Amino acid sequence: MEYKLTWRSAKCEIIYLNAYQSIGELTTDVDDYIEFYNHRRFHETLNYKKPMDVYQESIKLNQNKKKAS
Repeated sequence: MEYKLTWRSAKCEIIYLNAYQSIGELTTDVDDYIEFYNHRRFHETLNYKKPMDVYQESIKLNQNKKKAS
């Protein structure tokens, strides 16, 4: 479900707003958007954290749990 929201956001925020001259331009914009979405954009559903920060926190928590057991 989350990926559908991501693509809806990408389409509304970049794809529909641009007239691309090539697939390469579109690919570059999508790559840039994914980087922005995961690393710089705050998400309300993640308590206004960035997805990559939440992911890295979960990895650290799992590693600490393994060390403790």
